[in-house]
Amino acid sequence: MTSSLCVRVKKIAPSCQEILTLIYNSISNKMNVEEIRDYVLSLEDVTESFPFGPETIVFKTNNKMFLLLPLDEVEFLKINVKCNPDLAIELRMKYPDSVLPGYHMNKKHWNTIVIDGLLTWKSIKEMIEHSYGLVGKKKRLDS
Repeated sequence: MTSSLCVRVKKIAPSCQEILTLIYNSISNKMNVEEIRDYVLSLEDVTESFPFGPETIVFKTNNKMFLLLPLDEVEFLKINVKCNPDLAIELRMKYPDSVLPGYHMNKKHWNTIVIDGLLTWKSIKEMIEHSYGLVGKKKRLDS
């Protein structure tokens, strides 16, 4: 079955392997709110709250926001994370459909990550950890 699919798909795609990889990544990287919430809360000294209303979870460390998780997204799950300004631009250029300037945030310091299967869970975790590190840095250095 895979080979017949490849024959049909080759007319529109460069390689069957690329198509299968995209399909696999889309399925295996599908994430939900609970997975992100569980991961973020597993980080040290993280709190969650709803200061903007019941539709957005705000995660903080060192009493500063580092991740916003909207609960009302319809098409794809999205998160806002803090980011070093130079890295923010680099990530937006590298992943133009998945990393966008932060929605309702300071666009220089925040990115919106679209979780649509194009980014790996590892990449998303790295962005979350980077955001967490930027906000929690002072507290951990003083300890």
